[in-house]
Amino acid sequence: MPSIKKIERVAELKEQIEGSTALLLTEYRGLTVSEITELRKSLREGGASFSVIKNTLMRRALEQTDAAELGSLFDGPSAVAFVQEDPVAAAKSVTTAAKRFPALVLKGGFVEGRLLDAEEARSLADLESREVMLSKLAGLMKGEMSRAAAMFQATQARFLSLLEAFKAKLPEEVAAEAPPTAEPEAGPEVDAAPATETQTPEAEVPELEGAPEEEPSEEGPSEEGKE
Repeated sequence: MPSIKKIERVAELKEQIEGSTALLLTEYRGLTVSEITELRKSLREGGASFSVIKNTLMRRALEQTDAAELGSLFDGPSAVAFVQEDPVAAAKSVTTAAKRFPALVLKGGFVEGRLLDAEEARSLADLESREVMLSKLAGLMKGEMSRAAAMFQATQARFLSLLEAFKAKLPEEVAAEAPPTAEPEAGPEVDAAPATETQTPEAEVPELEGAPEEEPSEEGPSEEGKE
């Protein structure tokens, strides 16, 4: 039955594993205490903490994390670099230290949810660091933005020049397409007298022969005719 001290150590390791961006597993067989101390200092400058841990405790701590597959690589004297910053920078620090301390061997790692073998872990050190990649990316984006702005300005200037040419040409085309103004033809003169209502002439009554010139009197025959 594990002691309380071991249980607490496993819990600490688990918390340390989950708080790291990457894990780099090394073998330190043959390194002296002073060399390990110097190695820890150099890795700390690369954004990683270097710890010598018993394999059984590390495997038990890994079982409860996403990096459980890394437990299969713990064999022999092992030390783990817990990376808090850039995994590439940490891998560079380990490979640089390995050149100074040939006994130090990079055995594998766990980066961004993926298990790395020894060769993949060493190739990680050949990549460019995050700072360099971000700097190049910023420079690339700046260059693309400058080119895009220049293209936009050139397109805008081209459009404005075409617009001015079109505006200058438009009156000429309108004048050429417009038909000539026709003069009105002279027509017959029309009296300007105002129109009046049509008056129907009175019918002429023919004179009857033998008709009396005066209308008969309404008083009847005279006294003299009665006698």
